Amino acid sequence: MTRFDAADPAERRKLYVDAITAHRKRGSGFLTLEVDADVLGDGDADDEGATLESDDESDSAAEVGIPWIQFADGTINLDCTDDELDALKDALGEFPAFKIDDLTRPEEADGVNVRISAKADPNRIAQFIDAVFLDVYDLPSTVRVWIVEL
Repeated sequence: MTRFDAADPAERRKLYVDAITAHRKRGSGFLTLEVDADVLGDGDADDEGATLESDDESDSAAEVGIPWIQFADGTINLDCTDDELDALKDALGEFPAFKIDDLTRPEEADGVNVRISAKADPNRIAQFIDAVFLDVYDLPSTVRVWIVEL
């Protein structure tokens, strides 16, 4: 792989597919995708001009830190708030091949860790990942996502 971030929706999904393919070929432990930290600032624009509004819904992304998603062995792993979990369950309605396998609520942390079975091709997994970033974490369509571990 030669690129490790994307902000355009189509380029982001292509980045996810390339990253999943590279992860599988390398046999690495997991793939980690992370939202650019600039989007969680105080409403300032990131380099693409997107801002995160300062309302209750969008503030939820900042409550548990920078949104991230891991993928390994057909499982998607992420952290979210209770409100984001409700949005995740709604998003799963559009992706019937994806199912929540495990919910963990650590005592020392806010929110919930969710493990989702993702037995699908890389394109469908990429669509789901993008839906999570946009619909669950309520991020702008121009959000920059980075591959931080491959």
